[in-house]
Amino acid sequence: MSDYVLSCCSTADLTREHFEERDIHYVCFHYALGGEEHLDDLGATIPFEEFYARMSKGEDTRTSQVNISEYVEYFTKFAEEGKDIIHVCLSSGISGTINSARNAALIIKERFPDIKISIIDSLGASSGYGLLMDTAATKRDEGMSFEELTKWIEDNRLKLHHWFFSTDLSSYVRGGRISKTAAVFGGLLDICPLLNMDNLGRLIPRNKIRTKKRVIKEIVNRMETYADGGLDYSGKCYISNSACYEDARAVADLIEARFPKLNGKVEINYVGTTIGAHTGPGTVALFFWGSERVD
Repeated sequence: MSDYVLSCCSTADLTREHFEERDIHYVCFHYALGGEEHLDDLGATIPFEEFYARMSKGEDTRTSQVNISEYVEYFTKFAEEGKDIIHVCLSSGISGTINSARNAALIIKERFPDIKISIIDSLGASSGYGLLMDTAATKRDEGMSFEELTKWIEDNRLKLHHWFFSTDLSSYVRGGRISKTAAVFGGLLDICPLLNMDNLGRLIPRNKIRTKKRVIKEIVNRMETYADGGLDYSGKCYISNSACYEDARAVADLIEARFPKLNGKVEINYVGTTIGAHTGPGTVALFFWGSERVD
């Protein structure tokens, strides 16, 4: 049993059972749907199917990050048990929550000077962030110390690849990422934008691909290009989706056929309510280990 806890945010988009099985603790973001505030509690309060259905009907969404006082309360329960803390945050490229976590850590250090706290920027999101946490839990279970695991996460986080595509551009319009005119033409031409996460943890559009069938093939091609070992990739692969399971399953089927040495089946999760409030329905995200992200 390690003398530290491994922790993250709910935005790692794994199931509650997965977090519990791997002994990974998490703190919840917040979201509002139709004017009502909720915890991002992994679909416990509002099931993901209902969340995305209500978004599709036009209900407004917004999100808020974990604040300093929430982090202090969360960290305190571990510190009172004499446990050191490794907490990995949602990418600073899309959220400022790491600043709140770092400030909370300073307060905890004043109250519990013997406790070590490491606050790490995942430079990732959704189940890619989750795959980083799952692998970190394996390293912990193999006996890595607090210092060793902190360094391992920092040294390897950019080797976790994040590729996304979307078949529904309406949330991108609401969020100001694309214009209404661009969305109309994109819809008429059946364009599905392909994005990835760069080395600063930001979501970057890479290609505009016509038709869902082509973008599904292309996202798997990107895995072949960047995965550790190429077609001999033997690590885990996660996918998250926002109310488009059939599209996610189509990607998973191609991967399982093309990568025979894959570590188990592709794990498919939901894009959680925090990330999903910005992507909306129709997003598929693919995550795997590969070469270091450089741009």
